[in-house]
Amino acid sequence: MKYPKEYLDEIKNRLKVSTVVSKTVSLKKRGKEFVGLSPFKNEKTPSFTVNDEKEFYHCFASSEHGNIFDFVMKTQNLKFGEVVKYLAQLAGMQPYMFSKQDQEREKKWNEYKSIYNNYVDFYHNELLKNEDYSIARDYLKNRSLGKDQVKKFKIGYIEKNPNFFEKLKKDYSEQTLVDTGLFYLDEKKKIYVERFRGRLIFPINNISGQPIALGGRIIENLDYLAKYINSPETNFFKKGSNLYNLDLARKLSNKIDHIYLVEGYMDVVGLSKNGIDNVVANLGTSLTDKQILTLNQFFDDIIICFDGDESGYKAAVRAAENSIKELKPEKQISFLFLPDKEDPDSYVNKNGRVNFLDFTKQSKLSIHQFIFSHYKKQTNNNPSSMATFEKKLRGIANTIKDDFIKKYVLEYFLEKIAELTPHSNKNNKRFNLKKTKSLESTKKYFKESQSLTGVELKEFSLLYLVVNNLDLLQANIHLIENIKLFTDFNKIIFETIVEKLKSGSQTTVQDLNLDVQLKEKINKFAPIKHILKNQSNDDQKVIELLEDISRDLTNYDLEFRIQELESKFSVDMSETTFNELKELKKKQNLN
Repeated sequence: MKYPKEYLDEIKNRLKVSTVVSKTVSLKKRGKEFVGLSPFKNEKTPSFTVNDEKEFYHCFASSEHGNIFDFVMKTQNLKFGEVVKYLAQLAGMQPYMFSKQDQEREKKWNEYKSIYNNYVDFYHNELLKNEDYSIARDYLKNRSLGKDQVKKFKIGYIEKNPNFFEKLKKDYSEQTLVDTGLFYLDEKKKIYVERFRGRLIFPINNISGQPIALGGRIIENLDYLAKYINSPETNFFKKGSNLYNLDLARKLSNKIDHIYLVEGYMDVVGLSKNGIDNVVANLGTSLTDKQILTLNQFFDDIIICFDGDESGYKAAVRAAENSIKELKPEKQISFLFLPDKEDPDSYVNKNGRVNFLDFTKQSKLSIHQFIFSHYKKQTNNNPSSMATFEKKLRGIANTIKDDFIKKYVLEYFLEKIAELTPHSNKNNKRFNLKKTKSLESTKKYFKESQSLTGVELKEFSLLYLVVNNLDLLQANIHLIENIKLFTDFNKIIFETIVEKLKSGSQTTVQDLNLDVQLKEKINKFAPIKHILKNQSNDDQKVIELLEDISRDLTNYDLEFRIQELESKFSVDMSETTFNELKELKKKQNLN
């Protein structure tokens, strides 16, 4: 029997190609793609590429090409069924069994899917076109939401006395309709009622984009009704395993490394309207391990941003204690607290996208900082309280599954506690101050240098060599006149210097009129200055270093052009593009 297409699609949607391939091949990020040595052929220069956005790998050395299923079959010599089981386990999915029960379940899933599609489409179109739904459209207009957002999220509205159940009953049994959670039996009146009547509905999709549940919001201020309700759990919908908008947000994971996790559907829609699409919402329950693991499949930093009120803060504390268990060395979980009485939707509508992103950069707290800060507020400065405080933090740290993260989080907690009891470190006070000062200056230098790219550092080395050897390079202008730089500002400076040297008149550093800050940056960060420390008067050494830098910059240019052609080839797969690539790779090897 064949695996259902939906099952295979869900595996592909849950797993990036790079996640699967990196189990076998050491990959490096290059632009939108990853590169590595071919697993199909011995080679020294990487010719194997992975494109998560287009969901394939391609090997230029062997012409092997395919998706995650193809890759595992070819590299591990497994049959297709074995590969599906392996990848399903990697994706955190239950294995698919071909029993009669599974066939029955597949039939029920197809009915469930069909009902939800019909239901969502009908009420979405009613909201867009039915003149009687003006009250719902006015509500959305007052919330600054237009037709684009309604269409993007397929928002619908259900009138107060709907009768769609009768229409669906012609094609499906009453029990099948009730099992979807969209309807329930009113025992007194003995009629089937639509659960979301009188509400806006927000389709909750699975990771493949298929609606499997609904969220509903009232549009009138009625104290006797809950503002939001969600579908009850069904055979095909578990609240703790799904996230609103994940089907759309996951597609951004090749461009953006972080995701906002908010509380409500309107928060997702409001942020999206303001150009922030990397956002999902949990579904009215506490954050679960499964939701964190799912987000970690796609994003490196989860930013939890709940409402700026007491209930939002309490939800954040629960989320922190539960999600810290899944923290991993390459992943981050952060918290963002908005001003009191604000939620993400209201804040971004008042202040705009740029302000929201700036607020994130300035105000987000890592998960361990937030947990420490929260419990510190509850601590009195006495031995009993401090003992309880430490015991609580040790307990939280010990829930972390990854041993390395557990070690460093516990160390962070204990160091912060030690700062609250300075008398215990009295004898080491002088030593600690000196160490801290030294560490801070090192951190500052490291932070500054981390903001520079490898090619910028190469260019700084080139400029350092040129500025400090003007006479030598004026006499050997051929060595530098054809060197290509890539950083706009450095490029302008370099071209100005070359033109002055080519003029033939004697040039000094003062004649160059270099910006003081640029000179300081070059002198501070040019790696080559350490090599030249004791050889500044050796002209031959300067020329050798210059040739090395020129070669590195040429290779960078080749690599950039190769990357562009690889992306082009992944689209057109033409022989001409492939031959151009081969020629460039030959040049790269020769260089």
